[in-house]
Amino acid sequence: MSLHDNPYIVITADTHAGAAVDAYREYLDPAWRPDFDAWRGSYRNPSRKHVGSRKSKNWDSGQRRADLEADGVVAEVIFPNTVPPFYDRAFHVAPPPSPDEYLRCRAGTLAHNRWLSEFCSEAEERRAGIGLIHLNDIDDAIEDVEWIARNGLRGGVLLPLPSPSEVHLKPLNHPDYDRLWAAIQDQNLVMNQHSGQGSPEYCEGQGSKALWAMEMSFFVQRGYTHLIMGGVFERFPKLRYILTESGAAWAPKLMRGMDAMYLAWKMGAIGEIDTSKDPALEELPSFYARRNCWYGASFPSPADIKGRDVVGVEKVLWGNDYPHYEGCYPYSRENMRFAFSDLEEREVRMMLGENAAALYGFDLERLRPAAEKAAITPSLVANPLDEIPADSTCITFQRARAEKLMAGG
Repeated sequence: MSLHDNPYIVITADTHAGAAVDAYREYLDPAWRPDFDAWRGSYRNPSRKHVGSRKSKNWDSGQRRADLEADGVVAEVIFPNTVPPFYDRAFHVAPPPSPDEYLRCRAGTLAHNRWLSEFCSEAEERRAGIGLIHLNDIDDAIEDVEWIARNGLRGGVLLPLPSPSEVHLKPLNHPDYDRLWAAIQDQNLVMNQHSGQGSPEYCEGQGSKALWAMEMSFFVQRGYTHLIMGGVFERFPKLRYILTESGAAWAPKLMRGMDAMYLAWKMGAIGEIDTSKDPALEELPSFYARRNCWYGASFPSPADIKGRDVVGVEKVLWGNDYPHYEGCYPYSRENMRFAFSDLEEREVRMMLGENAAALYGFDLERLRPAAEKAAITPSLVANPLDEIPADSTCITFQRARAEKLMAGG
């Protein structure tokens, strides 16, 4: 490594973690432990597959740190992964709880938040944990936001995203949520959403899994559009919002579409639809997108980071999605070369770590020694990837293989 080939400080803005199911018991309020014991007796893990042979990658602090360092990563932003008490699947792909389920589910997510705060404190300079909240009761949500801020979960909050089928919850542009947005802004927390949220329930018919995966991007982007068009960022200008595991290439087209709709809306009519009693935003929707929104580009292809000149290269964050199969671990170096080899060093440095540090409050100087050891240098990343890792299950690499085959390569 030359003196001028200073390593990148690589921060993954997309990892997942959680406690083992039984371990959550001690983090529950004692009043809920008998209910937990009854629930635990009938619970079966819906997904036993993880990278490697051990689920402990979710909670084993030493193993996790070693895995990430071997992958060239020195810090992480942590979304949930394991199933919290009283749920039947991970929080970020579960529907928001019904009124009947709410109290039990909140008890489960509070247990996760307590565990996550303790887990992050074991390596506070390397971990930004994202706390969980619900929208069922705004007073409870504000209480949980304040707890998250007090207890060091500087990753912010994972904002629920009601699907069209969750009729018991108001959509995100409803004014009843303004007290919650004010609390999040007052606590200076990031509002996170993640691919997989906001989708309706699918039937058991043929193609449902593929349809869920194919339509996921549409449904999760509804959070982005509802917050922007609903004036949330106008009323609360210091809010910071990121949509993760979605790349950035979709945003310019959607920004143009919102702007076009806004121009008609501002005129007082959208075709024959009277909008004169629905005041338009003060600025174009794209203004709020550029000011208040960030984009998590997990295991990206070159196409996934197109549009960075429109959304702002300072708003795009790389992630490896550890420990998920669809992520690029343990081939993050190869993913960086695949996505970034022909980009300017300054842009790469921002997307690989500096943007995440600015958004989530990582101290780059504290991470620098680990980055020197990891040696993810500009010259390494600038070396184009000549061969996709044969055993990688990363979706980006799978797509690249398929495209090569369809092209006759």
